Amino acid sequence: MNELSVVKYGDREIAYAVEFSCRKTLEISVKPDSAVQVKAPQGVSFEAIAQKVQKKAPWIVEKQDWFAKFPKATPPRQYLGGETHSYLGRRYRLKIEKGDTCSVKINGGFIRVESNDVSADTVRKLMEEWLRLRALVQFRKILELYVAKFKIEAPLRLQIRKMKTRWGSLSKGGMLTLNLSLVAAPKECIEYVVVHELCHLKYANHSDAFFALLESRLPDWKRRKMKLEEWR
Repeated sequence: MNELSVVKYGDREIAYAVEFSCRKTLEISVKPDSAVQVKAPQGVSFEAIAQKVQKKAPWIVEKQDWFAKFPKATPPRQYLGGETHSYLGRRYRLKIEKGDTCSVKINGGFIRVESNDVSADTVRKLMEEWLRLRALVQFRKILELYVAKFKIEAPLRLQIRKMKTRWGSLSKGGMLTLNLSLVAAPKECIEYVVVHELCHLKYANHSDAFFALLESRLPDWKRRKMKLEEWR
């Protein structure tokens, strides 16, 4: 169950949602839309949570201001000719042609979609299927590269999903989930997300130890993270 609470920091109000679960530590995160999420162990009082949020207020405000620098999320696509779509860090114009076959191809600066049905819904489905297949190939290559580089022996599985606020996640069972939208970003940004999640094999939270490990494995991760947010 989520509860919404507010603390004051100077002339600003920090609203945060609380989610209780069977965990040992309390974690505070700031989403790209500036929403603040608190994950807390069962039994922790709201007063204790408020004190923790108050203590972390300078960091929270800094993160919110940082996210505010980036352009707002791309508006929903209409899947019409001439529209701009991104793939692996490059922007392409969408070209829709009526024909006897169903295909999606990159041709110069265009993503060319051919179908006997050129309705927006059909074009969207063809595009998403094409992107999902492309993403699976690209993400798997990057995952295999870093698994070998870091000599990771834990069995991992890969799945691709649409996610609203997260680029990736790693379950305790070794399921690495990556956001389909990530395929729009440059490869170095995809690598950052993969390495970030692989670091969670050792540290489940975002502790200082976690970030020290991330820094050792990907020294320029902050630059890559900032670049990634530009593609959201």
